This record gives sequence, C-alpha cells and structure tokens, in this order.
Amino acid sequence: MGRKAVARAFADIRAALAVLNAEVDGCGSEPFSAADPLAGLADGSLDILAGAREAEAGLAGLKARAAMRYAGTAHTLAPPGMPVQGQEMAVAAEIGCVLALGPRAASTFLSVSHALTTTLPLTLAALHAGTISWQHALVMVDEAATLDPAGVVALEAHFLDPAVPKPPTAAAIGEMPAHRLRHKARTWRERHHVESIEKRHAKGVAERRVEYRPDQDGMAWLSACLPAHQALAGWNRL
Repeated sequence: MGRKAVARAFADIRAALAVLNAEVDGCGSEPFSAADPLAGLADGSLDILAGAREAEAGLAGLKARAAMRYAGTAHTLAPPGMPVQGQEMAVAAEIGCVLALGPRAASTFLSVSHALTTTLPLTLAALHAGTISWQHALVMVDEAATLDPAGVVALEAHFLDPAVPKPPTAAAIGEMPAHRLRHKARTWRERHHVESIEKRHAKGVAERRVEYRPDQDGMAWLSACLPAHQALAGWNRL
C-alpha cells in the first residue's frame, strides 16, 4: 500500500473536487431540483459549503497527525549527538517547505499539532469528525496552554464531552463562531485555573511585549501586550 495508497486517495479527492466544482457551476449530471433549478442550486451550494467545512476540518486534523508522525520519525532518524534544537529546526524547515510556511509559522503549526495529538484528544477527534474547525481547535489549544493536565481534561470535557451535562440551550461549540468560543473558554479558564489571578497577572506583566508588523501601502502595525488597565488607558487616550 504505502505511497500508492496515498496517491490513489488524493486522486479520489481531486476527482471529488472536480465533481463538486461542476455542481457549483450548475453543470452536474442533473439539477438539484427539477421543479425550481435556481432555488435548488442555492440550496445545493449551501450543502456543498457544509460538506466542505467538514472536509476541511478533517484534513486539518490529518495534517496535524501527519506532521507529528514526520517529526517523530525524523527525531528517530537524526544522527547521534545532534542537538535537539537543531532537530526541531530541521523538522520545522521541512514542514515549512512542504506547506509553504515561514519558519515562525511552521514552528507554531508544529506546536499546535503537538498539543492536539498529545494532550487534547477530544479536540482532535472533533476536528477529524468535522464538528469543529481548525479555528475552534486553535482556541482550545490556546486556552489549555497554561493549564495543568487535570485542567486540560476538565476544559475539554466541559466543551466537548457529550456525557457532561449542559444547559438545554447550550450550543455545540462547532455551531458558534470561534471568537465566541474563545470568550467562553477563556471565562471557564479564568474561573478554574489552579493559580491565583495575582500570580498569573504577575507572570503576564513580566512577559509584556511590543510587536511591529509591516503592512501594505507603506503602513505598519504596532501592537503591545500590556496590563489591561494600561492598555485601556492608552486606548482611551488615543
């Protein structure tokens, strides 16, 4: 099997994409609705969007697992005595080359993939199932980053374990925008973190920073991570 199986699988995916593109163009073998072709095409396009969302999520989960499998085998095959940092840089460079990512983006992708495949099994499973998006998964990774192992398990259980009781009106996290999930997950994290807010705030103050990012048309972004009251004061002043 091996490479031939992989090649056949991706050939099938490309063939499926060709079929779906033909359907979007209204060139399928039969219309979505014979009675009202235009309304049928509109509804069919929404069906394609829903299916594409699930497929994208599943492929994102596959990429994370494939990246970690490559990283693991690359570390095993590394020459004896090669520094760990050198191995990690080599892995990031190879993944970045394949995915057309810069060094920083490749390292971030590997870090997220590592978290998903080692500490967030429910999040990875939801990604594979297509019930959440990559953006939702990023939220879970971010909010779990500073929790202890028990806290990570509790965070995932609260949002993703169907056995955990939830209010009748609670929406599944995949049904809400990622920014709304971030607000909910951050609120949960603040309430359940084992460290006091004072300790976490002191650490945040020690790690405050300013970032510069060039933009289009001779413009640039200047952003600062500051204590909330200072950031708010600066915003009000501006």
